[in-house]
Amino acid sequence: MHTVAIRSVRWSLGLIVPVLCAGSWAGGAEAPAPPKLTAQQDHRNMMEQLGITSLRPGAEGMNAKAPNYANYDEAKANPYPNLPDPLTLKNGQKVTTAETWWNQRRPEIVEDFDREVYGRVPPNVPKVTWEVTGTTEETDANIPVVTKKLVGHVDNSSYPAITVDIQLTLTTPAKATGPVPVMMEFGFAWPGGFGPGRGNRPGATTASRGPAGPFGGGGPTWQQQVLAKGWGYAILVPNSIQADSGAGLTSGIIGLVNKGRPRKPDDWGALRAWAWGASRALDYFETDKAVDATQVGIEGLSRYGKAALVAMAYDQRFAIGFIGSSGEGGAKLHRRNWGELVENLTGSGEYHWMAGNFLKYGGPLNAGDLPVDAHELIAMCAPRPTFISYGAMSGPGAEGGWVDQKGSFMAAVAAGPVYKLLGKRDLGTAEYPPRETGLMDGELAFREHSGGHTTGPNWPTFLTWADRYIKIREP
Repeated sequence: MHTVAIRSVRWSLGLIVPVLCAGSWAGGAEAPAPPKLTAQQDHRNMMEQLGITSLRPGAEGMNAKAPNYANYDEAKANPYPNLPDPLTLKNGQKVTTAETWWNQRRPEIVEDFDREVYGRVPPNVPKVTWEVTGTTEETDANIPVVTKKLVGHVDNSSYPAITVDIQLTLTTPAKATGPVPVMMEFGFAWPGGFGPGRGNRPGATTASRGPAGPFGGGGPTWQQQVLAKGWGYAILVPNSIQADSGAGLTSGIIGLVNKGRPRKPDDWGALRAWAWGASRALDYFETDKAVDATQVGIEGLSRYGKAALVAMAYDQRFAIGFIGSSGEGGAKLHRRNWGELVENLTGSGEYHWMAGNFLKYGGPLNAGDLPVDAHELIAMCAPRPTFISYGAMSGPGAEGGWVDQKGSFMAAVAAGPVYKLLGKRDLGTAEYPPRETGLMDGELAFREHSGGHTTGPNWPTFLTWADRYIKIREP
């Protein structure tokens, strides 16, 4: 048994933060509660660690009269047109073989993303033990299903003051004769319980349904579309892994590993933490006989679209990705001056998604100084099929241009050479496609649907495309 010594460190903000000196908690010892910092306090602390005194404001998305109103003029959209080449090593040599990509170039790109963009997953992240806490059997759209409610208990013996219990539900067809493919979504906890439900499930809004059909209610939900193919689906709750707030960085999995202390500049942010949680869910799927863990896809929308892309990029076990309206910090090129900017992500409202080091690019440095860009994050997904989804840029009920559909398309185009090097097909064109004209011929796919900020209208197209890659295996 080890005891632990406690001392206090006073940050220049005047905050007193408990710091563990060594060892682990004695059996009956009580761990001190982590400090409660506001997002502004934690953000200021990171700026001080980096020696930054000021940051540029982000783009204003609402007030068109504001001096920093978001740019939507294509003539001003590309101040840093030269992207890092995903197929050139840092020593200047060209990457011409798959072996060089896997052994040299890809690790270089991963290191840059770890250090400067999303942060490093610490080597001492504790184990997760999965528990099935409930099982229901019911029928959804005439399909008998089994839903398991799961909790992933993270070992907190190193710092018992923080508890992390990952929430996950898994729904599979009850009559499946063997393990089935599963689409996992970053979503929300079931209101008032768990189970497929009838309209209270994540994504079960009209906007997420397909065309009207035999399922009624404006067409099937994405979950029903998946079940109709004989697949299963899962919902992973990101906030049960890490809070979506800078005030939460001293709790959740990030706070647990740091024993309640504020982050260091290259520590992971929420996007990387959520992606880590998705990988732990995949660990569970590898033990569940109802799931074909070699055919698990990841999907998310908006900030969870960012997390889905990060999960897909970092964990090569994910078989397919459906990346919804991920924008800045996701599929959008950081170097684009269109809609949301790097400077929005470095402010106190969103910085917690990223590594602390990312703040530098909203202050003394700029987006053009980043050693990597979003096309290389997409390239990290290669050769696996990855579908980049957006809503309409304009028109009734449109998503709007804040998420920069074209900048994300440009990133997918620039990721294409890596897919081709690995023997797969790219988008097939550098011309932005008309609305609802999907680029679906290759392992990289892109489609702008005519709706708003949702993946709903693109689910049928995604699933038809995914049929080429995801198959139910015969028992």
